[in-house]
Amino acid sequence: MPSKKSLFHWDCVLFIHQGLYAGAVLRFKMVFKEDYPRHPPAVTFLSDTIFHPLISQDGKMSLKARFQTWIPQEHHVFDVLHAIKAAFKKDVLDRLEEKDCLNREAYKYALYLESPSSFAALARQTALLSQRDSALYDRDHPTAGHTSRGTNPQSSGIQFLQLDDNTLDDLRSKIGLSKWTSTQS
Repeated sequence: MPSKKSLFHWDCVLFIHQGLYAGAVLRFKMVFKEDYPRHPPAVTFLSDTIFHPLISQDGKMSLKARFQTWIPQEHHVFDVLHAIKAAFKKDVLDRLEEKDCLNREAYKYALYLESPSSFAALARQTALLSQRDSALYDRDHPTAGHTSRGTNPQSSGIQFLQLDDNTLDDLRSKIGLSKWTSTQS
């Protein structure tokens, strides 16, 4: 969604449901230059420590794997959003080239040059860290006041609220949803 500051700054969140990063809740921002669509938006993840070949230590994401050359008449914001989502899928990870990656260590693990189980464990750790209450609800989070990225999750404009069971049940009832149940054991 566009931020309160500008239509050129979008606050985003990605919920990953399957694959190596299943369960991850990753906040990111997209910043469009004034000459968009001549250039793609810049994508920066705000979530702490994402172990991914296309994401640098400071959260910047390379879109080169999907857009070697950005073509304004052919590439649009929905293509960027799809590329972000697809980047967390195994088949895309398996096809990455080193020249497109910002995190060389993650790239080596992703290509199983080191250990496939190590990459899977580090991807799972990314997902688990993103699910912590302190990361989701901005309480007692190391980045609550500041981050190495110069912004905090709360300033992204997207906030999650932790609700007690009664409040959640009331809200579900108002919008016609039944209580969610897990099919996993």
